[in-house]
Amino acid sequence: MTASLSRLLGVEYPIVQAPMAGVQGSALAIAVSNAGGLGSLPCAMLTPTALRDELQALRAGTRQPYNVNFFCHTPPVPDAAREAAWRSALAPYYRELGLDASAIPTGPGRTPFNDEAAAVLAEFEPPVVSFHFGLPAPQLLARVKRWGARVLASATTVDEARWLEAHGADAVIAQGLEAGGHRGHFLSDDLTTQMGTLALVPQIVRAVSIPVIAAGGIADARGVAAAMALGAAGVQVGTAYLLCPEVTTSAVHRAALQSDAARHTALTNLFSGRPARGIVNRVMRELGPISPLAPAFPLATAAIAPLRAKAEAHARGDFSPLWAGQNTTHCRTIPAAQVTRDLVGGWGRRPD
Repeated sequence: MTASLSRLLGVEYPIVQAPMAGVQGSALAIAVSNAGGLGSLPCAMLTPTALRDELQALRAGTRQPYNVNFFCHTPPVPDAAREAAWRSALAPYYRELGLDASAIPTGPGRTPFNDEAAAVLAEFEPPVVSFHFGLPAPQLLARVKRWGARVLASATTVDEARWLEAHGADAVIAQGLEAGGHRGHFLSDDLTTQMGTLALVPQIVRAVSIPVIAAGGIADARGVAAAMALGAAGVQVGTAYLLCPEVTTSAVHRAALQSDAARHTALTNLFSGRPARGIVNRVMRELGPISPLAPAFPLATAAIAPLRAKAEAHARGDFSPLWAGQNTTHCRTIPAAQVTRDLVGGWGRRPD
């Protein structure tokens, strides 16, 4: 299966670099693709102009396949009462940092895949397109497949994997509970349905006929080998790249990753309104990592963003989304190409 996934994606090694919005651009994707893996560009926070610029950089920087990633969430209806309750919960922090709560605008922060993004992609015809939170509408997915792009999508349960296969995914990313960043669940918001990578991967492998890419807690060649032993055709890795020079991880985020604090991560909805795994910090401890007051994804972001900016200006990550998986032991300040080669280790490509 590993060789079949490599052929499907057109890469030397079935190592997918996880798209990490907010901490990377095209530079990381280029480095990983040039090292034989599948570099990924997170696009959910990019305007059409920024998306075009990044795709031009990818085209100039590598001749190897690369992946572009989008969100497929349904934009929520703003709820004034919930927004007011959320800002009230944050009010003591606004006062502490000298911020005027009335001057903080609202805004979505992230846009789901749409016709405008599809039109930009059609100019470049990226070889791989991946989605988080399900798949786009059938007509949008058909546009992506029209130029021959391979489609990947995240599943956090067996039911989601089956749904993705039935609706056109070419491979499934089995996202275990250990993974950093946003959970990819889309059929249910019940967090008790979420399971660890070692339990999830073999169940999805048995349930679908398309390749399965393991994600969550994989940070070195031993983790890759373990995923393959469970039937995975490849792996997706994000956290291990967070200290590379090609990423834009903030100074407070880098410091947290290299501290004892990195051993304690939790799922939290405080920063975006949707559960995502990050290093526990002050606001998570004081408000609780999951709060019913946080507006629906992605509306929670606007109110907490000024707190983050003010605290980071003073070298504090009290209000920052310090995204990280449960396994930060292999975060190193080395080039992304070396991280990719180390993940392969002595394993290399294997036949079917």
